[in-house]
Amino acid sequence: MKLANMSAVVTGGGSGLGLATARQLIDRGVHVVICDLSEERGAAALDALGPRAKFVKADVCDPDDMSKVFDEAVACGEFRALVHCAGLGGPVRLVEKDGTPGSLEKFESIVRINLIGTFNSLRLAAARMAKNEPIDGERGACVLTASVAAFEGQIGQIPYASAKAGVVGMTLVAARDLAQRMIRVCTIAPGIFDTPLLARLPENVKASLGASVPHPARLGTPDEFALTALHILENPMLNGETIRLDGAIRMTPR
Repeated sequence: MKLANMSAVVTGGGSGLGLATARQLIDRGVHVVICDLSEERGAAALDALGPRAKFVKADVCDPDDMSKVFDEAVACGEFRALVHCAGLGGPVRLVEKDGTPGSLEKFESIVRINLIGTFNSLRLAAARMAKNEPIDGERGACVLTASVAAFEGQIGQIPYASAKAGVVGMTLVAARDLAQRMIRVCTIAPGIFDTPLLARLPENVKASLGASVPHPARLGTPDEFALTALHILENPMLNGETIRLDGAIRMTPR
């Protein structure tokens, strides 16, 4: 897919992986609609990204919110790309340290945001892309975000790992489903990346996390995620695949 003269949606685009992806798309001449729950992050992103960016406050699990996001993208140009970065983690154990059962409410909330939000965004995006005229045999492409936790979830990550495993599981099925409509679907499973989720950690802890990566022995950068997302969008043979972007790390139980 050629990334000029089109529009794209980046969820979770107010910071981290999403913001870096939006910036690189704009550098390629794409009009980008970012959505985020935080108006503050959205406003800051618009200042950083310039006039080719639009911001819509939205909950990825809300059909009406996300319909507004995609309608805005259609209004900006031919909507042909989704990069879905929105997500949230949080610790839950099956039996907490005080002996009580893990929180069902927290489990449901994390799974809802990461898995239901992905399905909601993907279905609404695909329905709009399906109306496009094909260009070089494509109507659009969607990049989802999982995590290495989908394969090696650590203790306390059970809702996050479950949700991200669900994203991995939907990838091939979605690609097969949308093949008849000439829409591709791939997923990136990042390892340990230097994002706002890690910003609260002390530098020595972040350095230790980076050193656990075989090579390169450091945290991944949002720009490296964005490079991968753009390559997926541009390479027409990438479809139905989950790509680990992790420096060969395999997570330990803790």
